[in-house]
Amino acid sequence: MDLDEPFRGSAAISAGLTTRRRLGGPRFLELGRDTYVSASAAVDDRMRVRAAALEVPGAVVGGWSAVLLHGVDAAPEGEVPIELVVGPRHLRRVRQGKTLRQDVLGEHEVVHVDGVAVTSPVRTALDLGSRGDHVAGVIAVDALAHAFGFHPDELLDHPVLRDNPRGRQRLVDVVADADARAESPPETRTRLILRAATGIPEPTPQLVVCDDRGLFVGRVDFGWRELRTALEYQGDHHRVDRRQWRRDAVRTTQLAAAGWLVLPITAHDLFVDPRGFVHRVRVALARRARELGVRFP
Repeated sequence: MDLDEPFRGSAAISAGLTTRRRLGGPRFLELGRDTYVSASAAVDDRMRVRAAALEVPGAVVGGWSAVLLHGVDAAPEGEVPIELVVGPRHLRRVRQGKTLRQDVLGEHEVVHVDGVAVTSPVRTALDLGSRGDHVAGVIAVDALAHAFGFHPDELLDHPVLRDNPRGRQRLVDVVADADARAESPPETRTRLILRAATGIPEPTPQLVVCDDRGLFVGRVDFGWRELRTALEYQGDHHRVDRRQWRRDAVRTTQLAAAGWLVLPITAHDLFVDPRGFVHRVRVALARRARELGVRFP
């Protein structure tokens, strides 16, 4: 038993690795009911989820917690309760920050990540896409489909939807807006905002740009080839990471040399002022069309 990883305190005591008194001292951190880790360990969200799974024997990590353990960076901002899936049994109370969900999972719907039972990528996408917020569902399906190479349409054939007509309709709507080419949640949000806008033709995600000689210049988040215009998301790391900032500057210059206009996208555009963002894109594309003599829209 590695005490630098989450462990059951009772199991460690039985194995003679520690005592109840030591568990309550400064050498260990309590992560949950009878779950601990060495105080020297770096505790992150993944470790907290793994500890929560130990707290409920036989539980399977699901929902956004499963997305996290699958190594996909797509979880919503803010604190999301750790989701544990249990079978048809009596639900006992768990500490705040955790939630139990009753469900029956087939063997092919459960995989093991770092020794923890987790809903499979497909089942995780199905669960998140068939409940709750539409945008969050599309983000989850996009991210998991991109990371694990399945097509979103595959979710609609899952047998669990036969007994969940409401969830199926939600999933149908989510799949209709999903695109496995999206490489990040901001790209998904951008696509949904532009898709809902009028007067803007839908751009191509992950568009490859070549110069007039046919030589590769770069791949942009979104692009309109006829208008030679690209949309590129600029996250905070693009601003604070000096190397990333330099790469962005060089890349923008290379695209400009190939005759392309690059329009940046920021978190403010997506979360604070999406209407203003749409207006600015529409105006920029119309002006670009006039410059190139291209019909718009």
